[in-house]
Amino acid sequence: MAEDKAISLESLEERMKSYAKRVNSALSEELQLYTHSRFHDPLVYAVEGGKRVRPVMLMLSGEALGCKDDSVLGAAVAVELLHTESIIHDDVIDEEKVRRAKLPFHMKYGYSASLLSADFVFAMILAIAARYGDRRIAEELSNAALQMSEGEYSELTIDPQIYRLTWDEYIRIITEKTASLFETSAKLGALIAGGGEKDVEALADYGRCIGIAYQLKDDLLDWRSKDKVSVGLLKTHSESEVVGKMTAQAESYAEEAKRRLMHLPRNEATILLEDLSDFSILREY
Repeated sequence: MAEDKAISLESLEERMKSYAKRVNSALSEELQLYTHSRFHDPLVYAVEGGKRVRPVMLMLSGEALGCKDDSVLGAAVAVELLHTESIIHDDVIDEEKVRRAKLPFHMKYGYSASLLSADFVFAMILAIAARYGDRRIAEELSNAALQMSEGEYSELTIDPQIYRLTWDEYIRIITEKTASLFETSAKLGALIAGGGEKDVEALADYGRCIGIAYQLKDDLLDWRSKDKVSVGLLKTHSESEVVGKMTAQAESYAEEAKRRLMHLPRNEATILLEDLSDFSILREY
């Protein structure tokens, strides 16, 4: 079973490569616009590595509704940049010592540069959104950033030593801090493709469910790391209770994500979106 799982994940990653390659190329082109800036080299460092799950999801959501051209690439770059910005901040908050097998941004460039670089990234995202001429693109990116900040702040201000976090509160926090960007990614792909209201709603729900499952899996993988703030929120519960509940909920949200795709056209993109549901909970990194 473990071997079959590994083969399945390897196959999925191979199928995602062409999409990730397009994202990386578009990301590189976007950064080339800022070669004159002091922020250029640090940001090249910041975006190196990563699975590009969110922008690939955006591209697949657009393709599922018939959009196969490059019109989705700007938005795909924007969500990856927003993810990058959140990583820079998260690593400062969590005092991370390693990120993607290298020094986290704040350890290489310093805390002040981390804050300023994150601000610069926000400006880049605004510039990308403005090119679309569709206010919904900017609104969705803004909404994701607002929710991510709310979730991070909630997590930051809860002391697990004096407050026992409920499961509903935990799900709300990870929905805001993580799933909101997954939801926005899938929704943007649908909007750019010109999807109808039901299609847009279905893909947005799909993204949110995947995001919750993804963060549940992350926290399961990080369970024994006392340095992780999100995991620390659950330390007031027994290990067996947490592992069992989180595993069951991750699987449930991944299956719910698949159900949200049922009325969409059946094509290669929707099949790959379904498989991303499995990837969110089967991965071991």
